[in-house]
Amino acid sequence: DIAIFSNGSIMHTAVIPIAGDQVNNDIAVALRTPTKNAEDLKIKHACVLTQMVDIADMVLVPSVGDRPAKQLSRKTLAEVVEPRYEELFMLIKAEIKRSGFEDMIASGIVLTGGSSSMPGAVELAEEIFHMPVRLGIPEGMSGLTDVISNPAYATGVGLLEYGCQQEFLNKTS
Repeated sequence: DIAIFSNGSIMHTAVIPIAGDQVNNDIAVALRTPTKNAEDLKIKHACVLTQMVDIADMVLVPSVGDRPAKQLSRKTLAEVVEPRYEELFMLIKAEIKRSGFEDMIASGIVLTGGSSSMPGAVELAEEIFHMPVRLGIPEGMSGLTDVISNPAYATGVGLLEYGCQQEFLNKTS
C-alpha cells in the first residue's frame, strides 16, 4: 500500500499488487523449493541487491519431495529477489507520479512491512526514487519493544497510536 502524506494528512493512497508473497513464489519457482522454505530463505538469507552479497556466501536450499537439499550462493538468491523489488519500486514510482503529488515528497520515502527490512531494500529504493529512503520502525512505545521494533509492525502500531491519540483528543474536547 502507498500513502502520501502532507501536513499530517493523507493526500493519496493506492495499492500495488506486489508484496512479499510474490517474492516467496519467485524464490520457490526459481530455486525449486517449497513455498514455506522459500519464505524462510527470504527472511534469513535474501538480499535485495546482488552487489551487496559475496558469491562465496552459501545457503542450504531444501528440495521438493525426498530429494536432498542443495547448496546455492546467496548471490543466486539475490538474483531472484532483486528484479521483483525493482519492479515493485518502479510501480510505486509510477503511482507517485500518476498521483500528482510527486513534488510534495521532499522529505523522502518511508518503507514499512516485513519485506522492507530485507538487506538492500533501502539502498535499491534510494537508487530508484532518487531521494532519501528509510525504514519505518515503531518508536516511543513501551512494553514488547524488542518484538514491535520492526518495520513489519510499523503500520499497525502507527494506526493504534493514532487511534489512541484521537480518543484522547475526543475525551479532552
